[in-house]
Amino acid sequence: MTTTMPETAVLPSLPKAQFVALMAMLMAINAISIDIMLPGLQQIGASLGVADENERQFVITAYLLGMGVAQLFFGPLSDRFGRKIPLLAGLGLYAVCALSIVFVPSFTGLLLLRFVQGVGAAATRVISVSVVRDVYGGRMMAEVMSLVMMVFMIVPVIAPSIGQLIMLFAEWHMIFVVICLFAMFVASLVVFRLPETLPEDHRRPFTPASIIGGFRIVLTNRVALFYTLAMSFIFGGLFGFINSAQQILVGVYGLGVWFPLAFAGFASLMAVASFTNSRLVRTYGMRKLSHAALIGFIVASFVWMLAANVTSLPFWLFVVLYSFAMFQFGLIGANFNAMAMEPLGHVAGTASSVIGFTQTIFGGVIGALIGQAFDGTVVPLATGFFVVAVVGFVFVLIAEKGKLFRPHFPTT
Repeated sequence: MTTTMPETAVLPSLPKAQFVALMAMLMAINAISIDIMLPGLQQIGASLGVADENERQFVITAYLLGMGVAQLFFGPLSDRFGRKIPLLAGLGLYAVCALSIVFVPSFTGLLLLRFVQGVGAAATRVISVSVVRDVYGGRMMAEVMSLVMMVFMIVPVIAPSIGQLIMLFAEWHMIFVVICLFAMFVASLVVFRLPETLPEDHRRPFTPASIIGGFRIVLTNRVALFYTLAMSFIFGGLFGFINSAQQILVGVYGLGVWFPLAFAGFASLMAVASFTNSRLVRTYGMRKLSHAALIGFIVASFVWMLAANVTSLPFWLFVVLYSFAMFQFGLIGANFNAMAMEPLGHVAGTASSVIGFTQTIFGGVIGALIGQAFDGTVVPLATGFFVVAVVGFVFVLIAEKGKLFRPHFPTT
């Protein structure tokens, strides 16, 4: 069973531009929770007695694991109680944990609170996608998701710089005060500006049978399942870079305080790609754009891997190869997610939770493996990118029965 949404839809009390901005801020909760603290990882480790550089990456991994697991619950909850109540509950939990971390006495305690903070943040990831699916369908959904991703990508541009600025005037604890205040600001916008997008008569009962049935609908839809798996592996490459970005850009290339600027440049490129996708997707379609970008991603990653194994990459060549790969990522993400969600509008919350759980857990674990493989060179990262690109391509072939670039595909 599928549902069809009109290509255009409106929220009577919220113009499209404001809707996109609010959805982007909700998704930005997760980006800012990771990227703003990258400049502070070294100080966090030193303050809490963590000597191993790779172990500091667990500050990110713990958050991703909490967010990934909790998404399985927020989806069905939002299908039963509507979008706003579970969303506000998640934002509240997130803010409380952020403030609690300020007073944490140990690295273990910090990791535990980061896990629980990720649990709260899961609501923003799941429900923002569900709300977009409630309001838009088809290529229009892909366009809106691209615009959301474009604004969302601005956060990695500025977040490390904000973190670096905070570190100039305060210790790492202040970073968590800032993200607590941001969560409270977004929650106030949800309360006063976002209408409920799931009507009472479209809600599903919150029972084990209903939840299992919703999961079955998602997991037995070939297009939704395999596009989700493809995106999960490709996200693994991105998480691998985030985990090891500070070690590569500062440790290998010696950028020092210029690290946030370089990180911002890469994120800006993905924002440009997302904007490009939003302009092109209604003309060329999700499949043509994303399939071509996936092939480009494989080629770029393969060349990068070969170059990294043959020679010690100079910084300019690293920038060129990584940038080309990540531009393709910007054309892939919104389209793959839209294609995974498109046939599942009647269980949007549950579908978003399963998709988000899979992408976050698989992507987080793969990213952690890539990050932990860091050996003082960019070889593990480049190799990881190529591997996840090839695996993602295989999953797309399965989803499309071996035929790429088709403008339409049955949803079963």
